[in-house]
Amino acid sequence: MAVETSAPTEPALSFPRDIFAALSPTGFLQAHLTPESDATPTRPNGRPCATGRPPLVNTNTLTHSAGSGVVRLGDTAVVCGLRAEILRLDDVPNPPSGMGDAGPGDDVEGEEEHEDDRAEIEGLGLLVPNIELATGASPAHVPGQPPTAGAQALTARLLAQLHATRVVRARDLRITYTPPPRADMDDYDDDDLPQRQVKAYWTLYLDVLVLSLDGNAFDAAWGAVLAALRNAYMPAARWDPDTAGVVCADAVAEARHLRLRGLPVAASFAVFAGDGRAGKEARQGGEDRAWLLADPDAFEERHCREVVCVVLDCSGGKTALLRVEKHGGGVVDRAALRSVVRLAEGRWREWSVALEWDAPR
Repeated sequence: MAVETSAPTEPALSFPRDIFAALSPTGFLQAHLTPESDATPTRPNGRPCATGRPPLVNTNTLTHSAGSGVVRLGDTAVVCGLRAEILRLDDVPNPPSGMGDAGPGDDVEGEEEHEDDRAEIEGLGLLVPNIELATGASPAHVPGQPPTAGAQALTARLLAQLHATRVVRARDLRITYTPPPRADMDDYDDDDLPQRQVKAYWTLYLDVLVLSLDGNAFDAAWGAVLAALRNAYMPAARWDPDTAGVVCADAVAEARHLRLRGLPVAASFAVFAGDGRAGKEARQGGEDRAWLLADPDAFEERHCREVVCVVLDCSGGKTALLRVEKHGGGVVDRAALRSVVRLAEGRWREWSVALEWDAPR
């Protein structure tokens, strides 16, 4: 009796994960975000769309700097060192008007909270950030080359954010001097007393080094800058009229911290539209065609055209939206921006814990 045998079936064509991601990166990302079942969409890195990488912060690791901070977001690692140098007001060729007067904010406690000192800090260039990519930080970074356009753009964004958030007070950077009253002033009023004068400033150089880059370099760099500023020790400085120079105290006990204005945290999001649509077309139809990805990694950044970065501060009990950066598309409208702000509020809480915002100093 003959036995019938069926023809062997050919195995289904399949690719390993890495090959699939290299051949069709957009399809690979969209396949993860559109599961066949009703399960929650999961990104290739295993995170849900609205979940960012937990920030890890270490402070005061650089012993030869006034303050330092190391931040890690997944495989993105950034270190920031703060250097403080003295700028004599006499050495400024064309100082902005009114820079020689210390102002009432130096005498009345609490008034400097609302002092408009952005023009003073920005005009004198008292905050100088700089970002450098370390050798081997990213496969796209070739050692021995001049600063890339990406590094220069990050430096410009850091400088703009330092000025926009007004996180550093000009009062903490001023070095003042009050002349003694003249010997012939036997009978005088308080208005006749010599006024306090600004003689010099502290200039803060924020040197940021990206050790490893796996996406979202700006959030990590800004977190490292905040950590360095928050833990910086500024030596006690006074103006010596005899030498016409600044004298700093050697005693560590006389050093003081910078008193930051709140805790402005940056939260970045990327928008992935798998079918290549943008704007209203990406939101039409019976299903979502665009996904908002919190804290994108390097793979997601390469295939997302729209990026949103919001900077907010919840340290005062209320959410203060300080800055919004958006470019590359039109998916995130005003309604979607509200959702972005809500997600950023949760991100602020994570950063406040990592930076030990409530811890005494």
